[in-house]
Amino acid sequence: MKLWLDTANIEEIREIDRWGVLAGVTTNPSLAAKEGVEFEALIKEIAAEVDGPVSAEVVSGRRESMVEEGLKLSQIAPNVVVKVPVVPEGFAAVRDLAGRGVNTNMTLCFSPAQAILAAQAGATYVSPFLGRVDDISNDGIGLLSEIVEIYRVQGYRTLVLAASLRHPQHVVDSAKAGADVATMPCAVFRALVKHPLTDNGLRRFMEDWESYQASLGHPAARGGDRA
Repeated sequence: MKLWLDTANIEEIREIDRWGVLAGVTTNPSLAAKEGVEFEALIKEIAAEVDGPVSAEVVSGRRESMVEEGLKLSQIAPNVVVKVPVVPEGFAAVRDLAGRGVNTNMTLCFSPAQAILAAQAGATYVSPFLGRVDDISNDGIGLLSEIVEIYRVQGYRTLVLAASLRHPQHVVDSAKAGADVATMPCAVFRALVKHPLTDNGLRRFMEDWESYQASLGHPAARGGDRA
């Protein structure tokens, strides 16, 4: 399962990219609006920063306009993926875009039926929103598992992108369910690495190292390489 960052903030992208585990980025109009930068320039900057796919969403409501906007977005950089909602006009637009070799991500998926339509339309990715499903007291991971199983049985080539992930357990459960990609906010990405036993163990190692160096009459060197 690939790990993507759900943000339009370039500093967050640079931070996680330095970890060496970032495989892509998803954005949306709400995230882009927070940055105060012209949209195409923002996507161009993100696409230059990230080696993997960068998902950029259309805001048009009709097929022809979606296709026109999607083609324009796809020309910003070769790694841009055009994000389109799972609505009738969106399925038609994705069929057209796929026929022109444009990678697409069908978003706002909340049912297995919508996911089937996305695959039939030829979407590169489909994005079920786990957290938002949980918000209405339904089972987001259950939805993801159903989609993964349907795609396996049917042999669909569309990749399943678990979205709206709210906490590290969502990420773990998405991996167990067989998602191809998991995208998450920076706070969730940071939380993946945190564990109190790691923090306590590292602190104990450093305390022992300092005591060891003091016993030898050497000054302790903090912050060096650790195994």
